[in-house]
Amino acid sequence: MTHAYLALLAAVAIGRLLELQVSRRNQRALAAKGVAKIHEPHFRWMVLLHAGILGGAALEVLLLRRPLIPALAVSMGALFTFANILRWWVIRTLAGHWNVEVMASPSVGVVTSGPYRWVRHPNYVAVVAELFALPMMHTAWITALLGTAAHLEILRRRIGVEDGLLLSNPAYRSSMGAKPRFLPRLF
Repeated sequence: MTHAYLALLAAVAIGRLLELQVSRRNQRALAAKGVAKIHEPHFRWMVLLHAGILGGAALEVLLLRRPLIPALAVSMGALFTFANILRWWVIRTLAGHWNVEVMASPSVGVVTSGPYRWVRHPNYVAVVAELFALPMMHTAWITALLGTAAHLEILRRRIGVEDGLLLSNPAYRSSMGAKPRFLPRLF
């Protein structure tokens, strides 16, 4: 089972590299439309953290001989699957707007469909859930807890930059400003 888990971690890493290629393509297309990339000093830490969580989970499982607990693996596997479904729904909904860096894209239209009907930042919900669930699938709880805590701090800073930019646009503020950031209102 450990080999299958390590293969999953490798597949996620390869997937992230492919996503970076899609992001760069979308950034080039947005730049051609006059959309500027915003300096966001925490991006490099986010990239390092994502890589660190993947590597940390593998090392914790191997070096600390973390057991595979079937009930935990199944529940965290379900959370991981949900998170990836949500992430890919976000990517599909944003289409050419989607990328991994902060860009001043409301000038080319505001996306209000898909999961954006209910919340402003569904992608961050998906990534936090995924980065917690992935280590926990094989009981790498130190990586899960430390990685999630560090990721939440980086996201807090990044969302400050992103929300400042987005909410300064009247069209975005009008259509998205009243929506919650992460979890939809039930009533």
